[in-house]
Amino acid sequence: MKRTLLNASVGAALLAGTMFSAIASAADTIKVGVLHSLSGTMAISETTLKDTMLMLIEEQNKKGGLLGKKLEPVVVDPASNWPLFAEKARELIEKNKVDAVFGCWTSVSRKSVLPVFEELNSLLFYPVQYEGEESSKNVFYTGAAPNQQAIPAVDYLMNEIGVKRWVLAGTDYVYPRTTNKILEAYLKAKGVAEKDIMINYTPFGHSDWQSIVSDIKKFGSAGKKTAVVSTINGDANVPFYKELGNQGISAQDIPVVAFSVGEEELSGIDTKPLVGHLAAWNYFMSVDAQENDAFIEAWQKFIKSEDRVTNDPMEAHYIGFNMWVEAVKKAGTTDPAAVQEAIVGVAVPNLTGGLSAMMPNHHVTKPVLIGEIQDDGQFDVVWKTSGLVAGDAWSDYLEGSKDIISDWRAPLSCGNYNVKTANCSGQNF
Repeated sequence: MKRTLLNASVGAALLAGTMFSAIASAADTIKVGVLHSLSGTMAISETTLKDTMLMLIEEQNKKGGLLGKKLEPVVVDPASNWPLFAEKARELIEKNKVDAVFGCWTSVSRKSVLPVFEELNSLLFYPVQYEGEESSKNVFYTGAAPNQQAIPAVDYLMNEIGVKRWVLAGTDYVYPRTTNKILEAYLKAKGVAEKDIMINYTPFGHSDWQSIVSDIKKFGSAGKKTAVVSTINGDANVPFYKELGNQGISAQDIPVVAFSVGEEELSGIDTKPLVGHLAAWNYFMSVDAQENDAFIEAWQKFIKSEDRVTNDPMEAHYIGFNMWVEAVKKAGTTDPAAVQEAIVGVAVPNLTGGLSAMMPNHHVTKPVLIGEIQDDGQFDVVWKTSGLVAGDAWSDYLEGSKDIISDWRAPLSCGNYNVKTANCSGQNF
């Protein structure tokens, strides 16, 4: 009996030691959530961003980790299902105890998770261009706001190409609808008549573009230079561009400038009929910069393929991740409140040869570039801003927004502050 009790005591001690070791081991890592669709209509764009985060985390660990601890990625698949994004976000924060989350692509997915991050006071780094009209203390918008992509693209088409008629074509959800609302107001302010603006929306995954492209072709035959401003998202871009080629619409006839088509999307289609069409981003793989060369080399080595491309949202994750790392170092902790305070003003290298900084409205400074599609699926930069543009959370062209600013520093600490009424109309947005 004594031997049995002794063995039981030893076993219990060993079990307790094992449990303590496991707890200590878990405490020795900093968990980073990765919230990107790996299946469904958005997987064409988001899977690469998951891989980008894994590479960035691996590289940081090679540098010694963060605060003396290794970073541990926690990857989930919300499967292009917008309500599931919220469930997976809660799982990452409450169950997996991540210290920050990098993810989402569509604005509807971001809107889905926003209440979760605010309720649980966690941090989301959002890497894709969006429609603005939002500022949350819990979100850092490292992609482009409309004044960093949509407005400069329209200016380019208007001033450099002489476009007079406008097709605003988008996927039917919040980002295209709000962006086009801003663009319609901007075009009308520039003297464009309503009859010279055509607006069309299609569902996610739309595949039958024959009649829509035919309508665009007819709209562009009125004797005025016409262009398409595209906020079409996901895999619907493949049949859209294919149909443009089928109907003989070239960039010389009706140029398309896209806000959601980059190198990754072009890698899956025949680009020859698309040569000369355009995209507006803050980064292209073809940019000649030392930082970009190093990033491309690291990416292709990590992904084990010299054929894999880079794109703008990847750069946004690169910027956002490095800003988070620097803010954690500055704060000396991963605590969200401390990081929120520390990150404003943090500047890190971007991939175009400069430094991007986090502004008080939780948007970053970035250059704006217009690229022309080449037959190898790359972009030739045909225009860029002379310097960096600070992201504006609230549009200057919408009546309900032009008097609103966002500043998350004390004492204002408001994402929706009306400068005329001196009133903060909401805690977050």
